[in-house]
Amino acid sequence: MIKLTVNGQPYEVRVEPEWTLYYLIHDRLGLIGSKQFCDRGACGSCTVIMDGRPILSCMALAIECDGANIETVEGIARASHPLIESYARHHAMQCGYCTPGFIVAAKALLDKNPHPTEEQVKEALAGNLCRCGTYPQHSKAVLEAAEKLLGG
Repeated sequence: MIKLTVNGQPYEVRVEPEWTLYYLIHDRLGLIGSKQFCDRGACGSCTVIMDGRPILSCMALAIECDGANIETVEGIARASHPLIESYARHHAMQCGYCTPGFIVAAKALLDKNPHPTEEQVKEALAGNLCRCGTYPQHSKAVLEAAEKLLGG
């Protein structure tokens, strides 16, 4: 049995030793925003924020997350974070499969660095892959969201 908080809601869940955090939040808790694409920690589609750090939920065992505070793309959307609108405005998604991981990684960056440069945005999102090739749009969306968060 582990206790964790996901998007501000506390959970107490019996987990099996082999369950990944992705399996727990997606298949057991029903938070389907995160995507499992490569299942090898190579694409970033399953990124969530755990205790302030972006992590790959397909590579973390659920049992290791006892006491953790997890934030998913659903929590970011529910909070109406400016990233959501900026991603839509800049067409930073095409098929949309990678988008949740990018948004979560970008949120973690902006939480830590509210004034990132384009280079810092690119570096923060470097672990996320987009098969549609919308990379330039991600930077534009994140920088616009940063400006909005700072009152611009």
